[in-house]
Amino acid sequence: MQIRELTGRERQEICRLVKTMCATYDYEYGCLALSCECFMFSKVYTGGALCKWFRNALLPLNRNLERLFTDDAVETKPCKLCGKEFPLNGRQAYCSDKCSRLARKAAVARNVRSYRERRDVIN
Repeated sequence: MQIRELTGRERQEICRLVKTMCATYDYEYGCLALSCECFMFSKVYTGGALCKWFRNALLPLNRNLERLFTDDAVETKPCKLCGKEFPLNGRQAYCSDKCSRLARKAAVARNVRSYRERRDVIN
């Protein structure tokens, strides 16, 4: 995992998640488990320790934050044909062989159609 500074939006998401969903957070008293203000509010970098409740209960609720704080985060991209997310693998553009075959078939049909149109214009 590469350690980097959190953006303002990411810090806002952390604060919003803690304030709305954390069972141990109280607006008046702060973190009930630690008897102080929640230290997740002052989190600036992706490295370091996380609150046990935040990591186990709240982090799975926000996929973007979960990718930031876990080592097994895998970058994904959408398939050009069906839009399904799949792990990055070099220059791969399609999620499966089926999508790849369908896209290739469509490209060949498009090329043949274009060739026929050009041929008909010439004759």
